[in-house]
Amino acid sequence: MKTSEIQLPSPIPFYKTYIDVLGEVDLDDMLKNQLKNFPEFIESIPDATFHFAYAEGKWSIAEVLLHILDAERVFQYRALRFSRGDKTPLPGFDQDLFVVNSDCNSRSKKSLIEEYKAVRNATITLFSSFDRPVLDLKGTASDLEWSVAALGFVICGHQKHHRNIIRQRYLG
Repeated sequence: MKTSEIQLPSPIPFYKTYIDVLGEVDLDDMLKNQLKNFPEFIESIPDATFHFAYAEGKWSIAEVLLHILDAERVFQYRALRFSRGDKTPLPGFDQDLFVVNSDCNSRSKKSLIEEYKAVRNATITLFSSFDRPVLDLKGTASDLEWSVAALGFVICGHQKHHRNIIRQRYLG
């Protein structure tokens, strides 16, 4: 499935920026390509800046990376629920609370790379089990209606969005 084939939640909030940053891509290809190149990107981050935040009150690079992982898990869970026909509205999540309680700055780069690979492999396995009718199924999360496919693309776009931020604000 391509990005142009999905319907975004309505009203379209900031999630649209995650789709827009991808351009026209295939979901399966993007999930797999990011699995290949994102660990290399993380590895390229200098150790001296890994626990660095570019301003007071901003997350460190390690915290941004764990936020990407946490969000991917949340979106995986939503996709699983909707793919199984669950119509129970799902709440949002407090990303700042997740980061505060992550103890991420005591984590090594290697541990976050390994966790990323495990999480992304689980995402690939989950989404590869969905056929087109399942990708079109919808459910409600954060008071918005989502298709299963839109959740997959948001996983990819969210990661790319934060990778761009790391490049611009932390490594630039």
